[in-house]
Amino acid sequence: MMTPQNHRFTTEIVHADRLGGAEHGAIHQPVHTSVQYGFDKVEDLIAVFQGTAKGGFNYARQGTPTTAALEAKLTQMEKGHGSIVFSTGMAGICAIFLTLLKAGDHLVASKFVFGNTNSVFGTLADLGVDVTTVDATDAAQVAAAVRPNTRMVFVETIANPGTQMPDLEGIGALCQQRGLLYVVDNTVASPYLFRPGSVGAGLVVHSLTKSIGGHGDALGGAVIDTGVFDWSAYPNIFPAYRKGLAKGWGLQQMRKKGLRDMGGTLSSQAAHQIALGAETLALRMERTSATALALARWLEQHPAVARVFYPLLESHPQHAQARKHLKAGSWLLSFELRDPEQCLPLCNRLQLPIKATGLADTRTLIIPVAHTIFWEAGPEVRSNMGIGDSMIRLSVGLEDVQDLLADFEQALAAA
Repeated sequence: MMTPQNHRFTTEIVHADRLGGAEHGAIHQPVHTSVQYGFDKVEDLIAVFQGTAKGGFNYARQGTPTTAALEAKLTQMEKGHGSIVFSTGMAGICAIFLTLLKAGDHLVASKFVFGNTNSVFGTLADLGVDVTTVDATDAAQVAAAVRPNTRMVFVETIANPGTQMPDLEGIGALCQQRGLLYVVDNTVASPYLFRPGSVGAGLVVHSLTKSIGGHGDALGGAVIDTGVFDWSAYPNIFPAYRKGLAKGWGLQQMRKKGLRDMGGTLSSQAAHQIALGAETLALRMERTSATALALARWLEQHPAVARVFYPLLESHPQHAQARKHLKAGSWLLSFELRDPEQCLPLCNRLQLPIKATGLADTRTLIIPVAHTIFWEAGPEVRSNMGIGDSMIRLSVGLEDVQDLLADFEQALAAA
């Protein structure tokens, strides 16, 4: 088995399975398809059930050796304390909200979030959890929304689809001062471009389907505990999970409630595919970020384009923060046309971008935002989130930048 050393990002990922001791000298962990796991002594089974054993598996709904290997890899990538993988990113988000918040609690969230996350806020309100959404690019607005019953603050590193960035450090300092759990959805940035633990986030969320898996072939999600938050002071931990070191209480409760009770389990097959995709994360993020920035700069100069939304453009409102925190700008790019009537025709004239929902595939994806992923939210919500009727979202892929630019040039010529 390889000896652990202090290697750089990609070197650590591609050798992670060897460091974990894969069977028979394999360089990848195998896919474990077994649902049940047996023990020589019933006392050992009891120890796993009661959480007193170090490791061990009892039923695949709570995890398998394959998902555990992916969890170890994610913990390594975010430099955290531990991880849980889920069937989707939304399953991970719901596990955080539904297992760590109770009726009467209050959540402060950025108003610039993924449409499905915004939909979950409505569900939380129906269950008795108050939700206040604010412009999180200003930490003062977050501070003004905090109440005595506030338990958690939720933001996205780079918002989908408008690319707004919250005041990451300012909110982190606020949460530390007030004892609030700071949750950051880091899906777009990925742990290669940014680690939220560096600004005080207690929990990090990923849709593994996106940046980390990266090939559009497996759904998955994850929650990583950075080790920053003091769970001993959090009032919503059930007595049954207040055992052992307090650092593990939050993940233990989410695993029991989010996987065992709610069943948001990631399959071993999907975990294996995501783990393989993760090996090229840095290479893909560097390539797609460079292409996205070049395309953003080209679009910004085009007379048919009204606005371009990309964090590393000098015109972006949070450009200084993006330069400070991010290694690169990521693959997410949105823009608006001067003529809203050209929104759908432009999408149809483009040849390389695939007209599809989803993000962070190896191929460029395109979608008109107001007509699809934010249609259900309604015009008032879209206006509040800065989403215009002509906004088009791109997930930039691995195509050669010259080919993408040529395609946009021919498509925009008619606009």
